[in-house]
Amino acid sequence: MTEKMVVDKVEKLVGVKGMNDLLPAQSATVEWFEEKVRALFSRYAYRNIRTPIVERTPLFVRGLGEVTDIVEKEMYSFDDRLNGDPLTLRPEATAGVVRAALEHSLLYDGGKRLYYIGPMFRHERPQKGRYRQFDQIGAEALGFSGPEVDAELILMAHHLWQEIGLQDVRLELNSLGQPAERLAHRQALIAYFERHQDALDEDARRRLHSNPLRILDTKNPTMQALVNAAPQLLDFLGSESLAHLNSLRAILDANQVAYSINPRLVRGMDYYNLSVFEFVTDRLGSQGTVCAGGRYDYLFEQLGGKPSPAVGWALGVDRVLELLKAAGMPKREPVLDAYAIVSDLSFMPQVLAVLHTLRTCGVSVQMHTSAAQTMGSMKSQFKRADASGARHALIFAANELSQHQVTVKALRDAAAPQITHSLADVAAWASTLQSAA
Repeated sequence: MTEKMVVDKVEKLVGVKGMNDLLPAQSATVEWFEEKVRALFSRYAYRNIRTPIVERTPLFVRGLGEVTDIVEKEMYSFDDRLNGDPLTLRPEATAGVVRAALEHSLLYDGGKRLYYIGPMFRHERPQKGRYRQFDQIGAEALGFSGPEVDAELILMAHHLWQEIGLQDVRLELNSLGQPAERLAHRQALIAYFERHQDALDEDARRRLHSNPLRILDTKNPTMQALVNAAPQLLDFLGSESLAHLNSLRAILDANQVAYSINPRLVRGMDYYNLSVFEFVTDRLGSQGTVCAGGRYDYLFEQLGGKPSPAVGWALGVDRVLELLKAAGMPKREPVLDAYAIVSDLSFMPQVLAVLHTLRTCGVSVQMHTSAAQTMGSMKSQFKRADASGARHALIFAANELSQHQVTVKALRDAAAPQITHSLADVAAWASTLQSAA
């Protein structure tokens, strides 16, 4: 009797919702954008810092505030299996950057201009431009107290939009003042909203005594009139806070950077003071903030360090790319200089030696490969070469190789003649294959 083998169907595994794969077609655009960012940061003398993706949970609880949405609802937190330490996937990077600056005494010889690029994690409802794992780019100026540094950061973000051709963003400003001014405003807010408790939604009632400033940022349409009539923090600012804001505005005016004052612009993190700002758009639905930042002069103390002024911003890479896509930005594809067409598999040792020399000289070359133990017809290889986007085909056929030569055929210029090069001096003609792009 023949025993019948039963094979269970293996479940197809898929990615975690809200944590998306970045495929090569999208990755090329991200790499282009990051290169633009790195080049711009370098011109402003900002240097890269890389902090861990996992930090101790108290860093965010103390730095962001226990009653913020991020800490209460959105963090991916867990206990270390080995020692039980509470750990969290970073929901933002500023707290980690400040922790690193304290731990390594980065400010011992003066202020530092830093930037970061990397993934953040928040457990929230995925939607367009807002995911559970998302890339952020941020700039942090640590140890500088003047409004000119706030202005420099805003000008740098504004410069970035010009560099990448992004036009559908506008700048909004506000000032959160200093703690004593915020406390007076907070008391006025609580008194105001207590008089109108019947008009508050559940979220606003929960925040009324813990974080009333966040009520001003509500998206509930039925509360907009109530919020618009609430006491404004700008009316509680003292002379120094107003002078800081006015100096910032004067610099932006001198540089012809348009902005508007938004008295309802607040922050979800407890560490902000004085200047806060956002670059916003109407083209991403409810997720209109593209870049947000401000001054956080008290975070160093909150994390156990000596007082030190600081200011910074962060932008969501996904949202910027969505805007560029909506604006009709062409796809960014890596430029391939050449595609190697090989008539016989036995030629591969010699061909690979030539390709290695070309790549050493900076030429990008794709080698033709086949699943079968044959290179396939020359016709099929030319089709692959054309589809690859390569500017040239390198033809390694028996006739050419017997004379120690390779034929170069231009794939994007039908009128260009074929050229034969000697394999004895590959480095001498390698640069003729390279794209000017």
